[in-house]
Amino acid sequence: MFDKRLNRQIFNLAVPNILSNLSVPLLSSVDTALVGHLPSPIYIGAVAIGSMIFNFVYWGFGFLRMGTTGLTAQAYGKQDHADMRLQLWRALFFALGAGILLIVTQDLIAYFAFYLIDASPEVEKFANIYFRIRIYAAPATLALYAVHGWFLGMQNARLPLIITVTINFLNIVFNLIFVLQLKMTSDGVALGTLLAQYAGVFLSFFFLIRHYKPYVSIPSFKDIVEWLELTRFFKVNFNLFIRTLSLLFAFSFFTAQSAKLGDIPLAANSVLIQLWMIFAYGIDGFAFAAESLVGKFLGANDRKNLARLIKQIFILGSGLGLLISIVYGFFDRQIAALFTSNRAVLNTIAQFMPWTIVAPFLNSFCYIWDGIYIGATATRALRNAMLLAIFGVYLPLHYLLTPVFGNHGMWAALLSLMIFRTVTLTYLSPKHLKIHIKTIFR
Repeated sequence: MFDKRLNRQIFNLAVPNILSNLSVPLLSSVDTALVGHLPSPIYIGAVAIGSMIFNFVYWGFGFLRMGTTGLTAQAYGKQDHADMRLQLWRALFFALGAGILLIVTQDLIAYFAFYLIDASPEVEKFANIYFRIRIYAAPATLALYAVHGWFLGMQNARLPLIITVTINFLNIVFNLIFVLQLKMTSDGVALGTLLAQYAGVFLSFFFLIRHYKPYVSIPSFKDIVEWLELTRFFKVNFNLFIRTLSLLFAFSFFTAQSAKLGDIPLAANSVLIQLWMIFAYGIDGFAFAAESLVGKFLGANDRKNLARLIKQIFILGSGLGLLISIVYGFFDRQIAALFTSNRAVLNTIAQFMPWTIVAPFLNSFCYIWDGIYIGATATRALRNAMLLAIFGVYLPLHYLLTPVFGNHGMWAALLSLMIFRTVTLTYLSPKHLKIHIKTIFR
């Protein structure tokens, strides 16, 4: 059933990505624990709000990692070394420009962010300090997105894992020094993040010089801004930006609507959404592998291995989703207890846990399709499928079901969004992948 050589390629890319992804929530947990032991609870709120602002900003720039992976992987499949080099530097120049723009417009970002956030004056004060320090890491953070995407496009997931783990380790060390030794508060956490991000950039360039020296020399500015290729770069990435922003809207809308149900349902839904995010980190490891390998096989015009890859990556990714669903089903109460000890919240979580139990398996298919379409740089289809799912399915079902079924209606609408994306992307696959779904699963 499995091509062992292809299976090895998938796991060589998927496993490091899964480990890299799972190190991210560990870092946020350490940050929360550090400020959580300070005398005042306002520091927890400050770090939470400051981090939320950057999550919104940087999630919007997630296209830089994804788009770079797909474009680079296709160049790698063609063995077009000049294009591989250009994809690296085109992404880095965009990252640098966008990072500087974020620093320049920080007053505007802060104004809108704190206008929308209803926090106490003390929390807002320290959150603003956190924001003003960490914003200077923007060029480094976006450069890391670009380099991470390029490494994956070059079929290398080991170096991004080393870089990510090193950044997170240094971040924890810096935070321990600043908060515990130097008696700083939320500003120490922000400074630790800033220094760790720039350390990650230096490590990335060390690896580039050591392992990819032919690609390190900077191309001419004329080649970087070559009109047709630059247009393709921005089309791919703009479509991913719209797709990502739409997904962010869906989860933000869900949270906002949860707040209308009351404090207990909001708390329960927040825990359940966290469980959605955790399993997404795992399954995304296979989606990232799909980005790299689909791009490579399409670039090499290797349709036979492309069909094999899609079949195997769906079996492996959905298999992981099924395993997570089983774990959630057997250990639902124990898992919920890790997040809260509030009896009312735990009872509410138990009532709506079935939606989260089935989600890892059902959602795994659209996550894998995301990776396949990104590798094929068919981002226009991803964008359209997401917009159609949100405005044609999710929002109508939400307003239709929620008045009748309450929170169950909200969860049904959100899960329907993911299922509809799977159906739509499956239907569109022959057109955008030039390979029929029956050929893949025969």
